[in-house]
Amino acid sequence: MNDSTNILPRSVFMDMDRSGPMPLYYQVASRIEAAIHDGELRPGARIENEIALGERLGLSRPTIRRAIQELVDKGLLVRRRGIGTQVVQGKVTRDLELTSLYEDLARGNKHPKTRLLLHEVTEADGELAESLAVEKGSPVLHLRRLRTADETPVAILENFLPEPFIDIGESELVDHGLYQVLRGRGVTMRIARQRISARSATTEEAALLGISRQGALLTMDRTAFDNAGVAVEWGHHCYRPDLYSFEATLVNR
Repeated sequence: MNDSTNILPRSVFMDMDRSGPMPLYYQVASRIEAAIHDGELRPGARIENEIALGERLGLSRPTIRRAIQELVDKGLLVRRRGIGTQVVQGKVTRDLELTSLYEDLARGNKHPKTRLLLHEVTEADGELAESLAVEKGSPVLHLRRLRTADETPVAILENFLPEPFIDIGESELVDHGLYQVLRGRGVTMRIARQRISARSATTEEAALLGISRQGALLTMDRTAFDNAGVAVEWGHHCYRPDLYSFEATLVNR
């Protein structure tokens, strides 16, 4: 994180039309957004407060506040108590495709890393057995991992895999994404059922992800199947919503 306050030069706002039809808050927001996209404001940079920026530009505090809120709603800025307003640390937007988070981060040059929180063989309860289409009490591999991008915590990934995969080792999961490991074993991921939702973070999740207690989390439950229709894994993942989003294209039929 950048501890110093970044003061954008007045030239960034010089072409604002103060008498035109475009709302002033929108003009301020669009110019700050351009500075973020152009790299003039780097991820983690702290911007000056609403009062100072308003005084420099000769604009009211409500105008500046609404401009900042526009960028917070877009996921470009985040307000942190005791710190101020900062540029978000490289938010990840993920298409709704059958890919792994590790691969998505790597493709976006986000330098993914994994911290293994849990690696154990346990027995499938009734709900999990139904999801994986195995007998209740069957051995399953239970994994829980913390995924970071550019050293910033992004997600907690919890997965269960059926008996053929209980020998997957800890070192494999630290150095590679789960789907990479499965492909290395000849598995072709073909289709998945998933549900996206939201909930409040537990105390442990908040500490791991660096968010406030009971802060909002974006969640995804997924059952993935191979090309023979056999369930390969069931997962429950939770993501920081200020750093992560899903994107879908909807088609009218």
